[in-house]
Amino acid sequence: MEREQSCSALGGQSHPNHHQTLILKSIFFLDGYGEVLLTSNSDGLFWESVDSPETDGSDCLGIKLAPEAPAEVNFSDVYGVEFDNFGVIRKSKLAVAPSCILCDEYEMYRFKVYSFQRSKSQPAQWVLTTFTFGHKDQQTCQMWVNQIDASLVLQDERPKNLLVFVNPRSGKGIGSRTWEAVVPIFLRAKINTKVIVTERANHAFDVMASTSNKDLKMYDGIVAVGGDGFFNEILNGFLLSRHLAHYPPTPSDIIDCRQAEGNYPNEAINAIVNGSEDQAPLLSSSKSGGLGLSTSRNSTDHDSEFPAFHTWFRFGIIPAGSTDAIVMCSTGCRDPITSTLQIVLGKRVHLDIAQVVRWKKTPTSKFDPCVRYAASFAGYGFYGDVITESEKLRWMGPRRYDYAGTRVFLRHSSYEAEIAYVDTKSEDTNAKGKRVLCRSNCSICNTRPHLQHSHTGSSSRQDETRWLKSKGRFLSIGAAVISCRNEKAPDGLVADAHLSDGFLHLILIRDCHHALYLWHLTQLARKGGNPMDFKFVEHHKTTAFTFTSFGDQSVWNLDGELFEAHQLSAQVFRGLITLFASGPEV
Repeated sequence: MEREQSCSALGGQSHPNHHQTLILKSIFFLDGYGEVLLTSNSDGLFWESVDSPETDGSDCLGIKLAPEAPAEVNFSDVYGVEFDNFGVIRKSKLAVAPSCILCDEYEMYRFKVYSFQRSKSQPAQWVLTTFTFGHKDQQTCQMWVNQIDASLVLQDERPKNLLVFVNPRSGKGIGSRTWEAVVPIFLRAKINTKVIVTERANHAFDVMASTSNKDLKMYDGIVAVGGDGFFNEILNGFLLSRHLAHYPPTPSDIIDCRQAEGNYPNEAINAIVNGSEDQAPLLSSSKSGGLGLSTSRNSTDHDSEFPAFHTWFRFGIIPAGSTDAIVMCSTGCRDPITSTLQIVLGKRVHLDIAQVVRWKKTPTSKFDPCVRYAASFAGYGFYGDVITESEKLRWMGPRRYDYAGTRVFLRHSSYEAEIAYVDTKSEDTNAKGKRVLCRSNCSICNTRPHLQHSHTGSSSRQDETRWLKSKGRFLSIGAAVISCRNEKAPDGLVADAHLSDGFLHLILIRDCHHALYLWHLTQLARKGGNPMDFKFVEHHKTTAFTFTSFGDQSVWNLDGELFEAHQLSAQVFRGLITLFASGPEV
């Protein structure tokens, strides 16, 4: 029996940035559920069944058809709404017995509300959900669509215009297909996108470096459809021409110290840096020849604008690469739908960025500073050799990393190097010796102000800075900006690394027996493993380090990109950029 449909509108509290918000109430048919009393207020949509308890749910041929649906959806979780013309509304979810007389179907006008639910098997993964409401009156449906649209406009953190770069060769060549799969979400969210499909290496870098700030201000952010290396290309194109920052000290700037030999304990070094007395320990040295600022092309236009960009401009990554570590660490899963939803809903999380400065490419090279940025990881030795080997095998797709890794492991090459790093006091680590994992709304990442260099600190503490030095033969040297979680290392290289705490995790793997190194690698591959619990492994939480190689050289791996260096320095900038992400939930 058809009920009489009703609709009422009540005046509600007004929003400070909008006209008075109406509270609407109407009786609708919710597809797959039944008749409901639908209510809309400033927070979202709420509904309750209008069926009597005896008829709430039904059975067909002995099969119970109890409806299962949430009773509310917040506007903060809704990314779109649209009128869906005239069509069928089903009272039951049972689609296998459409001829059953109890599986009621009605034809009426409809509108759809697009949202998401968290996966039951993997809470970090967001699953698309559509709520379809039906009503016999077209104007009633249109009124609700207009009201919900007006409420979504109030979600002012959401982007309206995005510049999208698609790498068609990412991972297994799935970049274009990945983008095509998520385009409907952007359309339903009414987000304008300018899409650039890259045609060659460094195409995205060149576009970002040559685009003026005036043109970039047309967008609320940039989205990369690809892997970590592709995002690194975009990031460097953006920062190299805009980020005004002093270089870290060169290795030779750290003076008054004896060289540590072999496996002797690390030695403390006074934090004496060549240069003017009013410089903080990480500012450029006098040996930089006046090149203490990392400027690049179009510096006049770009440099003064970066702080303004930082307040609203965001970066998004839709995973289509081989490892996608940045997405894994910032969303908790490697899923294009989840990443896209967090972009269109305007989620926000800050991300530390490492600035890496190469002083000399080879021992015989001239002193010539070259700046690069890394968002996840910088690695030398094993990590660099794997990337070098895998570059020859791109035709294999992501499998090339397993093959290259096996070959490099069997080769078991070690390299002589000297590393100096800033010694951080226990209170600077926030964790105070305890393992605190980075999660959504992380208390550690939210404790300090952003857009500052984490090491410079207050002037009262600059004279307390000291450096430690480690020298010997190393199988690998790694500096993790984030935990670097991926499918091969479920906890990442450093399980308790954070997205935005202002620290690098320096991991030094000294030369050791083949079997011991294999044991270390197997611990990395285990969830809950202890890869740092070995005598040949050094783990230092720091804000900056310097590096010098001796003898045979490996190559550095910066977010999957090759970077050859004999001497380099690195420092971390806390919360330098902002991602469209909510942080890992599990």
